[in-house]
Amino acid sequence: MSTESGGLESRIGGLTVRGEPHSLSVWFVLALRLMMGYAFLHAGLGKLLAAEPFSAAGYLAGVSGSASPLAGLYGAMASAPWFVEFVNVAVPYGQAAIGLGLLFGALTRLAAFWGAFMMLMFYFANWDVAHGFVNGDLTYLVVFLTVAALGAGRILGLDSYIEEYEVGGTPLVERWPTLEYVLG
Repeated sequence: MSTESGGLESRIGGLTVRGEPHSLSVWFVLALRLMMGYAFLHAGLGKLLAAEPFSAAGYLAGVSGSASPLAGLYGAMASAPWFVEFVNVAVPYGQAAIGLGLLFGALTRLAAFWGAFMMLMFYFANWDVAHGFVNGDLTYLVVFLTVAALGAGRILGLDSYIEEYEVGGTPLVERWPTLEYVLG
């Protein structure tokens, strides 16, 4: 929630935190959105355009023998052919769609949510806490959540136009307020 002065304020469990963003903050939020958009579009297209079809079977099976706390779950995923085929489609097309959504700033919160979910799955799949719990996968997860929380799609993105699009003389998000959870 923001304050009247343009600052930031949030209350969780009786604790209130406040802050005043710097005027350059908007550029860094935009940079995060574009960086993650490019990274995911590049990863998705790399899989879709590769000479060999993308297959997650070996990756999923490899996790099942690791120290990951979810190794059994990944083993179950690897042993279900229908699920492996689902992942073979969902990962490359999902990465490309997430990347496009972030680059264009369209359905930004939805794209960031699925990006964070994907990074959570990668975090547990790539489990290695030899250097601590924080790694690149967890960092990307937090960046996705930041992009979603800060409404990065409203900064030089299509979400600001989509939100104001009028249906029957009423802006879209006023007519259907739950859209705020996927736009922004």
